[in-house]
Amino acid sequence: MAAPRYLHYEDNQALIHKVVVGPYDNNVFVLRCKQTGEAVLLDAANEHELLLELCQELNVGKVLETHGHWDHIQAIPAVREAGIEVGVTREDAEMLPSYDFVLEDQTAIDVGRLRLHTIHTPGHTAGSMCFQLEGSPVLFSGDTLFPGGPGATRFPGSDFATIIRSIEDRLFSPLGAQTIVMPGHGVDTTIGKESPHLQEWADRGW
Repeated sequence: MAAPRYLHYEDNQALIHKVVVGPYDNNVFVLRCKQTGEAVLLDAANEHELLLELCQELNVGKVLETHGHWDHIQAIPAVREAGIEVGVTREDAEMLPSYDFVLEDQTAIDVGRLRLHTIHTPGHTAGSMCFQLEGSPVLFSGDTLFPGGPGATRFPGSDFATIIRSIEDRLFSPLGAQTIVMPGHGVDTTIGKESPHLQEWADRGW
């Protein structure tokens, strides 16, 4: 299989490759369908030459942005120039230099035989989006949920009460404890590991 050095997760239907790029150590994931070889890239963050190499090796057809903060979008011009379409939520679209389509809440994106479900989780930005893989215990959480707490809310357009509500209502309540959370920075965690601490995060205020 292509790019084995970056393989991060594998099950009977999906392969997930991961690279860490840029000055803020952004996680970039490529989700690939085992049956068809089709793939999408999550967050064209930085180091466009590496990402374009991955896109070519892994048959990436689309880029899905978790949100519009600058450290997650630096490679967008290069991937679009290479003919790869970029999607982002309407709320964060103006933060991008350019894009091709709008991501809507509670829709499914087909990646070969895979189905990736969109979950709008405002708080870190107004348009932050998580992606849950149907049939696999995988959530791409962007900068909404990390090991030990929510994403930062000190930026313009962010709001702490909103991100707590998003995490509780859109992630912790519907998703199983075994769900693996793959965040926009740092290491993986699980819903089961993080959900008991929601009230602690709310009480501390960050």
